[in-house]
Amino acid sequence: MSAIVGDDGLARPAWAATDPLLRDYYDTEWGMPVRDERGLFERISLEAFQAGLSWVTILRKREAFRAAFAGFDPDAVATFGEDDVERLLSDAGIVRNRAKILATITNAKATVALRADGGLVDLVWSFRPQATPQPTQHSEIPTSSPESVALSKALRARGFAFVGPTTMYALMEAIGMVDTHLVDSHRRGSSGVWR
Repeated sequence: MSAIVGDDGLARPAWAATDPLLRDYYDTEWGMPVRDERGLFERISLEAFQAGLSWVTILRKREAFRAAFAGFDPDAVATFGEDDVERLLSDAGIVRNRAKILATITNAKATVALRADGGLVDLVWSFRPQATPQPTQHSEIPTSSPESVALSKALRARGFAFVGPTTMYALMEAIGMVDTHLVDSHRRGSSGVWR
């Protein structure tokens, strides 16, 4: 799979080359650092909902997810009970998967509990690797790493759910902990985390 050059002359991966929503996400948000609790909780939640689905499906429902999950405020979501679960299961604007809904509530509670031990942001970013991949073609981009495996284990040990190694690697890419843009991409190094 090779990059696709858009009408603006910029090359993007196939997943971000044609759909305007994905293209904007790739150009402005994907791979940029997220270092606030609410933003990170949202990204973890959306990555979990994405498991088994296409990312564009999640992006198209993002505003509905935000409305349904109180703007991804961990304190609010941590108080959700069975009535909220039933409300969410009947919300056609989001992905209606009981296990993923319950995981989001569980993860909100775990996020709140982590504040006593440094917080979610410090924990997640403590798994930033010493080096980032240097892919020259898409086939060289990994789907997991020793750090994503370790992050997954650390989060699970603290009560999180739907945080497998592949999902955590996708999170690491999305929040700029690793830079998997191709080395000749116009976005390479744009996060400021890697040069």
